[in-house]
Amino acid sequence: MGIKRGTTLAAAAITVVLTATACGTTDYKAGDNAQPAAAAAAQPAYPAADEGGAAKPAGQLAIAPNDQLGKIVTDSAGLTLYRFDKDANKPPKSNCEGDCAKTWPVVAAGDATAAEGMDPAVLGEVERSDGSKQLTIGGWPAYRYAKDTKAGDVNGQGVGGTWFALAPDGKKAAKDAGGEAGAGKPEGGAEAGAGKGDGGYGAGAGEAEGGYGAGAGEAAPGLSVAKDPKLGEHIVDGKGMTVYRFKPDTQWPMVSKCVGDCLQKWPVVPPVDKANAKGIIERNYRVMDRPDGKKQQSVDCWPLYTFAGDKKPGDINGQGVGGTWYAVSPDGKLITVK
Repeated sequence: MGIKRGTTLAAAAITVVLTATACGTTDYKAGDNAQPAAAAAAQPAYPAADEGGAAKPAGQLAIAPNDQLGKIVTDSAGLTLYRFDKDANKPPKSNCEGDCAKTWPVVAAGDATAAEGMDPAVLGEVERSDGSKQLTIGGWPAYRYAKDTKAGDVNGQGVGGTWFALAPDGKKAAKDAGGEAGAGKPEGGAEAGAGKGDGGYGAGAGEAEGGYGAGAGEAAPGLSVAKDPKLGEHIVDGKGMTVYRFKPDTQWPMVSKCVGDCLQKWPVVPPVDKANAKGIIERNYRVMDRPDGKKQQSVDCWPLYTFAGDKKPGDINGQGVGGTWYAVSPDGKLITVK
């Protein structure tokens, strides 16, 4: 296929959306959590497939900057392109079929132009089981996400622990990580997975029950419950430091609004094996894969943080800061007393 060089399109601002399952009062599949209902009802600016369901080509590719992921590849409409860990790139092979391909529409080959600053040699194609041709980048089959509704959306990032935005070289987009998130996963092999996630594919075997866990040996000391004369019972981490929630975050879908410099003052609580937790209500006790590559513990699907201003166990200096940060009760609710 003919490859040309083109210009780079600017990306729109994004919201960090984190993957989860069974959050809130209703059980959901991982593929349903990418955006609020209002956004889900909106139609993409550039349809991922035509009215007959046929794959759409990418057209002029672009390299778009992203605060959390670094450089990501988009199509001519600015929609993010993704890769699937259960595919293979040596040789290229797609393992996303049926319902999976409805949630993750295939990017058709034959009409793709390399972005400025992108090596045209990384573009290729693979023949799918139905005989159609799919665009590949660095050998990896390329997809869009059906719930990305506008240019700059990265709602598919990290879904099921297996879907990731594409970097210009075909690796997983990751800021300051050589373009490769999820270090340790082999390049070029389809990964075996016991779980089912978005579109019939999901997290691989070995992930923590009820969420996307950190894996054996990676969990931090367990959360527990402490008592404070002012706050009453509240969650603390394994070092006894007070745990907080951020009011602008949302539970469904799980969205962290604390990014960039915010994380310097409010570090995320790392994954914690729920077997080591004491006194915590285990409903929706999950570990999330953040788009910035960090893993974050949640309780009742609310992201958890500590406060850099707390210097010793028992400190509650973060309580009420900015009217948005509050300690957390054992069932995940905010403790709003000041």
